[in-house]
Amino acid sequence: YQRRVRARSGGSILGDKTRMQRLAVHPRAYVRPSPSRGSLGGVARHTSQVAALCSAAGFDALLIETVGVGQSEVAVANMCDVFMLLAAAGAGDELQGIKKGIMEVADLVVVNKADAEGGARERAQRAASEIASALRLVRPRNAVWHPRTLLCSALEKSGIDDVWRAVCDFESVAKESGRWTERRLAQNRQWFETILVEHLLDNFAADERVCRERRAVELAIDAGHVTPGEAADRLIA
Repeated sequence: YQRRVRARSGGSILGDKTRMQRLAVHPRAYVRPSPSRGSLGGVARHTSQVAALCSAAGFDALLIETVGVGQSEVAVANMCDVFMLLAAAGAGDELQGIKKGIMEVADLVVVNKADAEGGARERAQRAASEIASALRLVRPRNAVWHPRTLLCSALEKSGIDDVWRAVCDFESVAKESGRWTERRLAQNRQWFETILVEHLLDNFAADERVCRERRAVELAIDAGHVTPGEAADRLIA
C-alpha cells in the first residue's frame, strides 16, 4: 500500500494498518505500508520488487493500493495482473473519468459506498451507469475483455464477493487467451527499462564532475545566461 510523502514535512503517517484493523491482524494477511517518496505513477520506486518478494513468500493474492487517481497514477498497471479502479459516487470521478488515462488501463471499475441507507445506493448506481457509458468510448487495453463496472459497500460488506468473482473471471479469460502471460512478459520488460533508467540517473547524479559543475550551472540558469536545456546539455557533455 502506497502513501504519498508530503513535500513540506518529508514524511507520511502511513496509517494503513490503523485503517485496515481487521486485515492487519489477520494471520494469513500481511500489510506493508510504504511511502511513494515523491515518485510519480502512484507507487513507490521498489513496489514491483516488493510484490515479487511477497509472491515468492507464498502470498497468492497481492493487493497494491496507489496514492490516488489521475494521469500519473498508472505505473501500477505495469506490475499487476488485474487493474481495478475504485470510485466513489458523488466524488466527480464518474464525470471526469473519460478524461483520465487511468480509465484506459482499468480492467474493473468498482463504485464503493453503495450503502442501502440515505439514497447512497441510488447515487452509486447512477455513477456506475455513467462510468459504464464512458468506458464504451474508451478502447479496451485487452481485446478479449471489456472493463466491467460493479457496485460494493465496504461499510455493509456487500458486493465484495461479486468483485472477487469478476477478478476470477478476468483471470480465467486472460489465461485462456494467453494475454495473462503476454502481460507479465511485457511488464517485466517495462520494469527492466524503468530500473535501468533509474540506475543511470542515480549514477549520473553521483558523478563527481556533475556534482562540481551542477551548482555553477544552476547559478547560470538563475542569471539567465543559459536555458535549462543548454545547462543540461553542458552537464551531460
